[in-house]
Amino acid sequence: MGRLFWKFFLIFWLAQFVTAAGVGMTIWLGHSANRSGPEPFDGGPRPPPELRGADKRPPRLAQPPLRHLPPPLVPILSGSLVSVVFAALLAWYFARPIRTLRAAFELAANGKLETRVGASMGRRNDELSDLGKSFDHMAGRLQSLIGTQRRLLHDVSHELRSPLARLQAAADLMQQQPERAVEFVERIQRDTARMDTLVGELLALARLDAGMTGNLDEDVDVYEIIADIANDASFESDGKRCEVRVDLNESIVLRGNHELLHRAIENVVRNAVRHSPDGGVVVISAEAIDGRVHVTVADTGPGVPEDDLDAIFEAFFRSGAAGPSTGYGLGLAITRRVAEAHGGKAAASNRLAGGLLVALEFPLDKR
Repeated sequence: MGRLFWKFFLIFWLAQFVTAAGVGMTIWLGHSANRSGPEPFDGGPRPPPELRGADKRPPRLAQPPLRHLPPPLVPILSGSLVSVVFAALLAWYFARPIRTLRAAFELAANGKLETRVGASMGRRNDELSDLGKSFDHMAGRLQSLIGTQRRLLHDVSHELRSPLARLQAAADLMQQQPERAVEFVERIQRDTARMDTLVGELLALARLDAGMTGNLDEDVDVYEIIADIANDASFESDGKRCEVRVDLNESIVLRGNHELLHRAIENVVRNAVRHSPDGGVVVISAEAIDGRVHVTVADTGPGVPEDDLDAIFEAFFRSGAAGPSTGYGLGLAITRRVAEAHGGKAAASNRLAGGLLVALEFPLDKR
């Protein structure tokens, strides 16, 4: 039994004992006063004869005074016994879930984040059960975050290992074959640029996860952003003859961070162009409905399996159904973080006509 159990037990038992003792003493004192009665006649002056006949009631018989009546030990002892039982049960009822929570916190501190206490709380519905639910939510959230960090470190090390190995091989070959130095320098520059891109995306993702979003109160013209992105995407997709269309009839201004919003929408558009077939079409549309801006990007690519529609917004996730990709799987993860930082959301769905539809939603005024 823990200290809390004995504190509850002693307090409850003492309260019940004092109550039983007080009630017992009150009953005993009242009973003693009732039995003592009026003082008996001690031979003093008697009333006149004319008054003696007026009172026809029989004289009250004197009762012996109670000099040695014991205190009410029976009610005090019985009340104490009952209070001991109920105090123990009540203390156990409160102390047991707290001991369970303490053991769960120790397990979680030792790295066992799969620990849950909801089942051990039973059917109780009080603040302690709410505390158990909060612990389960906290443990699940920590388990998810730590798992994400571990996967992130694993994926980062995997992505960096290949270009670093190629850089080392190119440096060794350049020493052995100096006549091919130009070729090796080009490969070194290409791999260095890939590593720089990866580090930049990781830094952006880390800043968003840490809440370092900068100023979110800028007036951002959505039409201007989409037009700029569509122009760049059309220029880059000329090689595969992919058409980029813009469906936006009016200027929409929302409050947020211009750079982050530009990057979020650009990541989606670039992803759509990359996975569209030759001669495909990418449609970018935006509209304001009920105080929120809805931006959608639809492509004519192969789409994504239904089970992967939410996973594509996780860092380093690349769906195998989409075919080989030159990216790192960080673009859509950054897009979702940006949307959430602006009080919005990002979701994906497969189009009935084929292809993927990514929908972004932002409030017009985040404040």
